[in-house]
Amino acid sequence: MPADLLPPQYALVAYIRSPLGDFVENLRGELHPKHAHLPAHLSVLPPRPLRGTEAQAIKALSEVCSFIAPFEVEMGDIETFLPTTPTVFIRVSRAAYRLLELHNLLNCNGLTYEEPLPYMPHLTIAKVVDVERAHEVYAISRDRWAEYRGTRAVCVQQLTFVRGRDHSWTDIACMSLSGR
Repeated sequence: MPADLLPPQYALVAYIRSPLGDFVENLRGELHPKHAHLPAHLSVLPPRPLRGTEAQAIKALSEVCSFIAPFEVEMGDIETFLPTTPTVFIRVSRAAYRLLELHNLLNCNGLTYEEPLPYMPHLTIAKVVDVERAHEVYAISRDRWAEYRGTRAVCVQQLTFVRGRDHSWTDIACMSLSGR
């Protein structure tokens, strides 16, 4: 079945709108221009089908998020998911457990999904087509990251529910972590 006829996927992300996000977006634009349009983000719920309506999902997400306080994570080393996938990313090194807890808390009801790979908090730089290119992107990313002098901390205080497929996503709703 052609991709445009498949039902949309849904995800929940925390956009990184900071110098760190700019760094990743610029690096991605240089190393993988085909995906340069994708904003830097941490996926809380990776892409999945929706069980129920968008309105039901937004209501459930908003209710849970209203009880979660904002938190900070710190980015660590450049890594890859090789040999599983040719993806280069920055690992969340400090407080990754907070993203894992949030993922586990929200992976329920209409958003329940048995993911093909274990959830691991990270910031994708590029998902390329082959192993050789992944090694090249990894080496360049590692060198550039070593030169990066900005903060490596990310404050997670707002999540965005998105709809799409492949590399085309639309924001549907934003919800603040308010910690009521």
